[in-house]
Amino acid sequence: MAKHIVKLSVNGRVHEEAVEPRTLLVHFLREQLQLTGTHIGCETSHCGACTVDLDGRSVKSCTHLAVQCEGSAVVTVEGLAQGGVLHAVQEGFYREHGLQCGFCTPGMLVRAWRLLQDNPDPSEAEIRSGLSGNLCRCTGYQNIVKAVQYAAAKLRQAAPATA
Repeated sequence: MAKHIVKLSVNGRVHEEAVEPRTLLVHFLREQLQLTGTHIGCETSHCGACTVDLDGRSVKSCTHLAVQCEGSAVVTVEGLAQGGVLHAVQEGFYREHGLQCGFCTPGMLVRAWRLLQDNPDPSEAEIRSGLSGNLCRCTGYQNIVKAVQYAAAKLRQAAPATA
């Protein structure tokens, strides 16, 4: 099968790679770019373990072909921390015990990050709704909600005041 060249930005770094047309974005990230934080779960878009940010929206990377992402900007869980400092969402999951087994965590983190980009002060109901496409079998979600609330408060506190 003929390979196609795909050029895209992943976590701020431009990659130009040859891929088979049927290569899913999740496999491209994990196998070709060695970014294994994005997990492969159900491969049917139900669980959300493979959630990444694609051009400013959360997507299940098991449902997107790498070639469809030509020219796009992708953020994975590896792109959240900056300069060795955890992003507020990651810190929140740590401080509020928002994970147990950790399998769903990368997708939850990326989805929560996007949620807070779009809504810096979400209510509990908005957090629950915003994360509803990501399943967790361990936590019962309460600490995940607390983690997102923690991150939201921290990001609002760090945001420059506007007059």
